[in-house]
Amino acid sequence: MAIESMTGFARAAGTTGAHAFAWEVRSVNGRGLDVRVRVPTGFDSFSEAARKQFSTAFTRGTLHVSLAITSEASAPRPRINQEALAVLIEAASQVKLPASIAPATLDGLLAIRGVVEVSEESGDALSQLEKPVLAALAETIAALKQARLAEGRALEAIISGHLDSIASLTLAAEAHPGRSVEAIRGRLAGQIASLLDASNALEPQRLHQEAALLAVKADIREEIDRLHAHVAALRELLAQGGPIGRKLDFLAQEFGREASTLCAKAGDPGLSRIGLELRTVVDQLREQVQNVE
Repeated sequence: MAIESMTGFARAAGTTGAHAFAWEVRSVNGRGLDVRVRVPTGFDSFSEAARKQFSTAFTRGTLHVSLAITSEASAPRPRINQEALAVLIEAASQVKLPASIAPATLDGLLAIRGVVEVSEESGDALSQLEKPVLAALAETIAALKQARLAEGRALEAIISGHLDSIASLTLAAEAHPGRSVEAIRGRLAGQIASLLDASNALEPQRLHQEAALLAVKADIREEIDRLHAHVAALRELLAQGGPIGRKLDFLAQEFGREASTLCAKAGDPGLSRIGLELRTVVDQLREQVQNVE
């Protein structure tokens, strides 16, 4: 199963009768799933349908969903009631008017209520739009899924590259001469000498304790083993796919903890440089896994 990014965009539009509609969705990073839907007034049922279907299709991300509906109907067309007009003309012709009053004109007759009728498109817009709008909603969800999968493939390549760098740096730290027994013994000898110079009153038992503590601090074997284990675990997660973003984020934090500890315990300029480079790559890794669903 492939991984998905939490970022993506999709749009689906259509027309039915005198109406045009368009769904748009923009997906960005989020700690959980947050579906925010805007629809025109009077179409609240589409809002509930969108929220339910997006919540079923995705597990993480902040989704900004909007539905636009416009009417493409032409202006209302007037219709002359010929029967009513004929009756009025007949009635007007039979009226004997004084010389001071002009006879009825056509514009005057047309102004009488019922002579000119304006026909408007009938039917319930909601019922007309329901089927095509919901079909477009499904199309939008499918398109967003594909967009997030495509972005996920790109993310996987980047994350795998960072993981390869971490594995390589871990091997470099493991093989570095600075962590050899001889190198550690030499550093310990110098530190113990400093302790003796600082205080000649140190008892042999206390000196032994300090030496043991310095030896523990100088050994990065445990950090290297954990780094190897984390690399294997992250590769396994990438192969598993699906909504693994939270697990990746946890592992990225663990990588950062081990890298910081390695830097603190290095005691050698070469190992310190490897540790610092490791921390840089881990930061880049963590930045990328924040985008994974």
